Amino acid sequence: LISSVDPTFLKLTKVDNQIYSEFRKSFRDLRIDVLDPEDLKSDSAKEQWRPFCLRFEGLVEDFNYGTLLRLDCSQGYTEENTIFG
Repeated sequence: LISSVDPTFLKLTKVDNQIYSEFRKSFRDLRIDVLDPEDLKSDSAKEQWRPFCLRFEGLVEDFNYGTLLRLDCSQGYTEENTIFG
């Protein structure tokens, strides 16, 4: 499904636009094309991510589940380019 639909039209939840808007407010300077693991897993990052995720409790099923992320979006899913976040 994800690879067969233009990503601009793909909606995973009813609140995707709200999530993205809140994400950009909370993480203005976070590069999303090439992720730094420290921006996701350091103690200071966890202090920011935890409250962000909790905003969607009750709005998004499984709001606090992790996911696999590519560190560099221009590369494929490989062990070296993947992180659990």
